[in-house]
Amino acid sequence: MEQFTTRQNKIARLIQKEMAGLFLKELKGEFQGLLISVTVVRITSDLSLARCYLSIYPADKAEETLRHVKQMTKSIRGHIGHKVAKQLRIIPDLEFFIDDSLNYLENIDRLLTR
Repeated sequence: MEQFTTRQNKIARLIQKEMAGLFLKELKGEFQGLLISVTVVRITSDLSLARCYLSIYPADKAEETLRHVKQMTKSIRGHIGHKVAKQLRIIPDLEFFIDDSLNYLENIDRLLTR
């Protein structure tokens, strides 16, 4: 299990909060009819990379939506940089992944209730 510093955790929470607001407000027209949650953000020890895990509903559109988000990475980073410019000197690069833990839990639940 990897240990994260207090600084890494603070930056991760800040980016997660700003990104959630971004998907909810500024980018809601871009992702019409989809619910995108930022479940986890993990920052590398050198603070240069943020790995962002997204939960996308409906799940059948997850891959397509993730591709679209990855194409928008540069503008998303710009939006976040603008929002957190007072708190962070350097905005980490962003990587996006699908967080399928909810699907995994649903599958286990379905298997147990048979």
